[in-house]
Amino acid sequence: MGTRTDGALALVALAAFAGLVVLVDASLSIGFLLVGGTATICFELLAARDPAPVRDYWERRPVQFASLAVAIGGAAIGARIAPEIALSLCCGATVTYLVFLALLWMGVLPPLETWWGSDS
Repeated sequence: MGTRTDGALALVALAAFAGLVVLVDASLSIGFLLVGGTATICFELLAARDPAPVRDYWERRPVQFASLAVAIGGAAIGARIAPEIALSLCCGATVTYLVFLALLWMGVLPPLETWWGSDS
């Protein structure tokens, strides 16, 4: 998973989410921001268990762009139904992911392959 590509896609998503927050004049909930961030961390822990197949699948451009479209589309639908919850979850997850990528890039976090030891 290319950190630059992942970061760029996450920034595009975050910009769309922020635009939706402004468009619907939503307030963000700290609780749901934390739930979104926790979900991101849980996903990364699961993906780190066997990162090769996740990487192989994710590195396909159609998968990346479809995921981005689904995330933005889902956030747009959520912004109409429950803006505070949906947009808080999306923003919390995306900001957490960007921080996660930054920590990997800076070397603060070790590569995913090392998280679960050599027995995976």
